[in-house]
Amino acid sequence: MNTTLLVFRRELAAYFSTPIAAVFLVVFLAGVAGMTFFVANFFDRGQADLSAFFLWHPWLFLVLMPAIGMRLWAEERRSGTIELIMTLPVSPWSLVVGKWLAAWVFAGLALVLTMPLWVTVNYLGSPDNGVILMSYVGSWLLAGAYLAIATCMSALTKNQILAFIGAVVVNFLFVMAGFDLVLAAVRPWAPNVIIEAIASLSFIGHFQRIAEGVLEIPALIFFISLIFFALWLNVRILEVRKAA
Repeated sequence: MNTTLLVFRRELAAYFSTPIAAVFLVVFLAGVAGMTFFVANFFDRGQADLSAFFLWHPWLFLVLMPAIGMRLWAEERRSGTIELIMTLPVSPWSLVVGKWLAAWVFAGLALVLTMPLWVTVNYLGSPDNGVILMSYVGSWLLAGAYLAIATCMSALTKNQILAFIGAVVVNFLFVMAGFDLVLAAVRPWAPNVIIEAIASLSFIGHFQRIAEGVLEIPALIFFISLIFFALWLNVRILEVRKAA
């Protein structure tokens, strides 16, 4: 636990030691504001809620979360410090969880900075604050899943751009899993159990159910299981590299 916290503090501090944190936060806040007020026509809807705000999170995260996670291992490999890290008497799990947790907390900070919108809708009307709270929880879980996959992709290469592209592609597959376009291509040849399994992998499907105000057990299990599997795969990649 102490090692995990040390890694967490080191990685979180690394975001703020360069302009990365400021640039990301500005881009994130500008992105969500643009999507909410201009694309989703927040004021024209005449409803005091944040459904238009959370609607775009899966798509914004598709680009922004890989941008946070792409450097976590790729930079270590590029600079050669990963060789030193692998020789330390430290559990790979401590390293992986510490790095991922730093990125997840940083993403949580970005979400916290959007809470003035929550105050605004309460000033304009009487929204269901329970739904909004669950939507924030779902958004943070969604960000955690994106980041777990991004850190895994980052461990495969020393090129941050390749890590970014790989994370975007894999996350995009999870986003599209529940769309009719994908399911229609599978229905002609796959049994129902396969179709339902593919649909159950949809990031958007699970996130939308949480955003409706209910933290369903299946959605919670999905995100936690996916995060754990991606982190476990990250550990396996590091162990293979260490053995080599």
